[in-house]
Amino acid sequence: MHRPTDETAAPGPPLPGAGIPLPDPAAIDPAILGALLARHGWHRTGGPGGRYARWTPPGGGAGLLVPQDPRFPECADLLAEALATLSVSPAPYAREVLLGMAALSDEVRWERLAPGTGSVVARWVAQEQLRGAARATLAAAALGSCARAGYYGSRYRGHVERYLAEALLGPAPEGRRLAAFIPVSVGRGPVITLHRALRAARDATDHRRATGGSEAFDAAVAFGVCHELVQALIALVHEGGGIRITVDWSPGAGPPPGCPARPGPVEFTTGDLPALADAAQRYVRGEPSLPVRVTGAVVRLHRERPGGGVVRLRVITGADVEQVRVALGDDDYRVAGQAHLMNLPVRISGRLESRGGFRRLTGARGVVPLPTGEPEPGEPS
Repeated sequence: MHRPTDETAAPGPPLPGAGIPLPDPAAIDPAILGALLARHGWHRTGGPGGRYARWTPPGGGAGLLVPQDPRFPECADLLAEALATLSVSPAPYAREVLLGMAALSDEVRWERLAPGTGSVVARWVAQEQLRGAARATLAAAALGSCARAGYYGSRYRGHVERYLAEALLGPAPEGRRLAAFIPVSVGRGPVITLHRALRAARDATDHRRATGGSEAFDAAVAFGVCHELVQALIALVHEGGGIRITVDWSPGAGPPPGCPARPGPVEFTTGDLPALADAAQRYVRGEPSLPVRVTGAVVRLHRERPGGGVVRLRVITGADVEQVRVALGDDDYRVAGQAHLMNLPVRISGRLESRGGFRRLTGARGVVPLPTGEPEPGEPS
């Protein structure tokens, strides 16, 4: 478990805007700033026809003066002052507003339904648990944007890691709430998938609780619901007594085609856990193994006695995983060993087993070394 760099277990929160680069005030659309302030609980005063609007933070305190139109005098100066105030403000959600201004971003928010209590250490643990489950939610959304499946296992992990590296996570005070900002520039597919999958998962859960049947979860796969998403929801509910998840589109980019302008929140509670747990198991049991023909580099060979052995391949083409393990007979094992020594890739056919996360190739046959390939480090054992 890694402690986040922008939070500390010591009493007293860090400055909300610490470490966030402030955008150029001259390039800011005041309407976008106003939309983000309203989204995060700030209250607007002043008539709609005024040249400036004053925004008051939740709970009161010093407000912000935001121009209504970038053509008004002193617009850039007022926006610069507003950003500077947000960067040092202790007001709730100030950091989230700054993150939303840093880039055109869609936003996903998680809010636990049960109040957070306990010691400083307990609150820090709750923060880490919420961050981990939130990242798992985004990872499931990224998987669903690659292809529809009930269970992915180790497939598409490189894509998921690249996607998560682009997501900006805000602070998680006391492990109660968290916001993630996904730049529109990295693609909106995963957030759209998450928006639809959450509603499909909610509908399928309601159907399961009302009728006892789980067939609605099978239909929900078409909307992006999968084992990985259901497991993330279970973690969020189990650790927080219930969870409310909200997707909001970037005010600057607007809603994607076919999506509502203001999607409502989706909630899951402890009463949903049996249905979710049943669905998670159902997805793993129901995902079929895949016939594949893999081209890969031999990175490890192992056998305990004369005869066949086990080979590990770094996949180049043919499967959406990074590595697979293959049990080979004596002749095929010998061919794989020679290819390894000569730094040649091999081509092999078999079935990529869903059991175990698509990490194992069974029924392997026809190991053929290819004439060209990149050198791959590693020694046989």
